Amino acid sequence: MTLISILPSAVADQIAAGEVVERPSSVVKELVENSIDAGATAIEVTLEDGGRKLVRVSDDGAGMSAEDVPLALARHGTSKIKKAADLVGVPTFGFRGEALPAIASVSRFEIQTAAADGEGTSTKVVGGEIGRAERIARRRGTTVSVAQLFHNIPARLKFLRSARSEWRSAVESLTALALTQPSVRINVSHDGKNALTLPPVSSIRSRLGAIWGGRYAEDLLDVDDVSGPIHTSGLVQRPADVGTSTRRAFLSINGRAVRDAGIARAVEAAYRSTIVAGVRPSFFLNVTVPGDAVDVNVHPAKAEVRFRDRWTVERAVEAGVRRALGNFDSAASLGFRGSSFAFRPVDFPQNPGSEILRPPIARDVPLFDQSVPEFADPAGQFAADDTSEVAAPPAPIPPLMQLRHTYIAFEHEDGLVLIDQHSAHERVLYEQFMHTLESGAAPAQRLLLPLTLHLGPAEGEAFDANREYLERLGFEVEGFGGHTLIVNTVPMPHPRFDAERCLRETLDALTGDRVAGAAAKHERLAATVACKAAIKAGEELSQSEMRSLFASLRDTVLPAHDVHGRSTIVHLTWDEVERRFGRR
Repeated sequence: MTLISILPSAVADQIAAGEVVERPSSVVKELVENSIDAGATAIEVTLEDGGRKLVRVSDDGAGMSAEDVPLALARHGTSKIKKAADLVGVPTFGFRGEALPAIASVSRFEIQTAAADGEGTSTKVVGGEIGRAERIARRRGTTVSVAQLFHNIPARLKFLRSARSEWRSAVESLTALALTQPSVRINVSHDGKNALTLPPVSSIRSRLGAIWGGRYAEDLLDVDDVSGPIHTSGLVQRPADVGTSTRRAFLSINGRAVRDAGIARAVEAAYRSTIVAGVRPSFFLNVTVPGDAVDVNVHPAKAEVRFRDRWTVERAVEAGVRRALGNFDSAASLGFRGSSFAFRPVDFPQNPGSEILRPPIARDVPLFDQSVPEFADPAGQFAADDTSEVAAPPAPIPPLMQLRHTYIAFEHEDGLVLIDQHSAHERVLYEQFMHTLESGAAPAQRLLLPLTLHLGPAEGEAFDANREYLERLGFEVEGFGGHTLIVNTVPMPHPRFDAERCLRETLDALTGDRVAGAAAKHERLAATVACKAAIKAGEELSQSEMRSLFASLRDTVLPAHDVHGRSTIVHLTWDEVERRFGRR
């Protein structure tokens, strides 16, 4: 007697169902994906008892002929692929040919379909047994009803959760599919009540507005970035809003909603030095890559993908999101999203990664330079008959005023803009210090009378751990026994710089720091020194100092945020001002 036997088809189908159908939301996902692949423009989804009692999906797609229905219900029956080569870059959602027979094997299943208006066919399947097809009258499209899921597998049935939990899972699946197909109308009802109505729209922002409200959607930032063959598009949360609402993360690859921890980490990496540690941003992104650069056939439920060159994709996503965060639109706004005010020209390097921090102002020019031009027509700086090639004039700077010795304010056609002078200077110095740490030692000023610092054991340990990087920033220090240090040279990022105070406060802040990795240490040290070295709130600035700070901030990569996640810039729109005064 042989030990090995071939499984009956019914058992094989139930095993396949275990891979494809985990819960009612899995059924919803598979059936709606089939509708989308069939070219549907409108999809109706009906659930009862969270989908445990009934899942029905009806569409106006291509439909099937009576001859095609038995083939669709057979294992590996599919219209999506014909040969193995078709798996490369397959653009459809469903292609394995297992979903319908797997679902039918564990439910009371019925499919009604017609390839054209008029005559169609209806077929029922109970426990994997296909019944006789009946002719019916119906419109073009398909309706699939799945009742009493897992009725014939009690062990699976008892693992279903409450109706509320299953309904919530189904909504999550439907939301992900709706975001990949904003042009498709989707209506959802639950227990006889209309639960979700999503009309066809032209953009993911409009789709988000229909799901979670227009205010939520309008507060998100646009991402539209191309890096070689990789296109990253969608919406991300402004840094000022991260942590203030429910985190929502959505990712699709070539229009297919998937989970990918690596790309999620790349998105979060783009926010470094703009949000506080421990909070995670919301994002809604689609990444388009060449079909032969991604394998979608690695997960039974098609929920994951494999990249041929993962590093390149992740770096492209990180760079694309970081570029979006560098726009003025990412600043905190009071009134509405999308000012036309360009705080600075967008000019980023093409290489992703740490190179995205381009060099700021030259180190031999003090931050508070006296030569920054006033607001003027740049064309007026050149003679009309001058046809020689000249460098582009510096971007004009508007008239500035200081409020409470803390904020720099200026008027723009779209509203009033406020800049926090400490946060702004902190951002300028951070990017300057990062460039110094990555490119080499900075110029330093030798002190006529060296500083003597007496440190405690913890501060001394912090100095030893960061000595190499402090020297790159311009601190030349030598030991003088125990934890006493002699400081001979210091950096001079600006005339108001207090080197002794900065070094003491930096070492105190770094006490007990256990950051691993050179890149992380660079960022931690640069952020700490920038915070301690920046001008403070309450310091009076001259007009030339304010103009110089404005110009320096404009030249940074992420001008709207300081290194602690606070907003550097706040924009109060005229619409909001007029509403406050009752003019609107």
